[in-house]
Amino acid sequence: MQEAGGGRMIGSIATGILVLALLYVAQSIFAPLIFSLFVIALVWPCQAALQRWLPKLVALLITLIVTMTVIVAIGSAVAWGFGKLAQWLFVNADRFQAVYVDWTNWLEERGLAVAGPLADRFDVAWLVGFVQGMAGRLNSFAGFALLVFIFVMLGLLEVEDFNKRLVSPAAQPHGMRILTANRVIGAKLRRFMTVRTFASILTGLVVWLFALGAGLELATAWGAIAFALNYIPFLGAFVATALPTLFAIAQFEKWQSVVLIFASLNVIQFIIGSYLEPRLTGASLAISPFAVIFAVFFWSFMWGISGAFIGVPILIAFIVYCAGTPSGKWIATLLSGGTNAHPDHGVMKQDL
Repeated sequence: MQEAGGGRMIGSIATGILVLALLYVAQSIFAPLIFSLFVIALVWPCQAALQRWLPKLVALLITLIVTMTVIVAIGSAVAWGFGKLAQWLFVNADRFQAVYVDWTNWLEERGLAVAGPLADRFDVAWLVGFVQGMAGRLNSFAGFALLVFIFVMLGLLEVEDFNKRLVSPAAQPHGMRILTANRVIGAKLRRFMTVRTFASILTGLVVWLFALGAGLELATAWGAIAFALNYIPFLGAFVATALPTLFAIAQFEKWQSVVLIFASLNVIQFIIGSYLEPRLTGASLAISPFAVIFAVFFWSFMWGISGAFIGVPILIAFIVYCAGTPSGKWIATLLSGGTNAHPDHGVMKQDL
């Protein structure tokens, strides 16, 4: 019996590894597919509400236009912000070179030699490569958005028929379990994105106002970047804090100003991300912080920026599906945050 159980465990692990390898190799297809399922879960109530008053195709067209406008707006905020940074880098590359030379001399005077190849990071060729990399990401984003548009359009057309197939007698008992889990996931994701959007807008506004007050150049770009990157937990906040600090080093001569900017940006991120947002989210979306960090970094490794963005939604769906099966409830309990947190709390009971 023990050998049979061990064989099943090894088989399950091997199957999981193969599935992850397939997701990594075929990320150009699976990343937009999973992202589109996430978008469908968010916008389906809007589509269903419009269908009560308008023809199905007209409701679909309105939903698609609004959805893609939001996706393009968030992507454009990142592209515009980093584009402004690239322009500023071209104009002020000598500032970074001077800072590098001063720091190198200061360290060498105290017996700390800095490797020479680091200087290659501050020449014009590196700046050209940076801009070319940004252009490549913009092109890949356009292709990604096109695939998402196609998947979302086809998926919204099939939601009603798919739900009917799930409740058919031939699909039971798994059909009702999947349908219930999908409803719970959709409700949780909509609440998650509502709170995340509010926090992102607030973060962008506060960072923009702070940058203006501190005299930091590119204040609007920093606000746009902070708004867009706040959708990525932890990793986005780190980038939105580190980048302005690095640019402040080149702009301000006094190190006290740089420390003040770094500390203030961290306080802003902490108050909104670690204090305000968890209270707006509530206990029904409480997830272990370690699980969130792992999901963000793991899926960013798998699928890049898009993976970092949908890493937490994938984790939410995984927890809900585990909570719906007797053999997986212990996994959902471990991944839920807090000693009193329960994966079935809140939205699950409401939908059931």
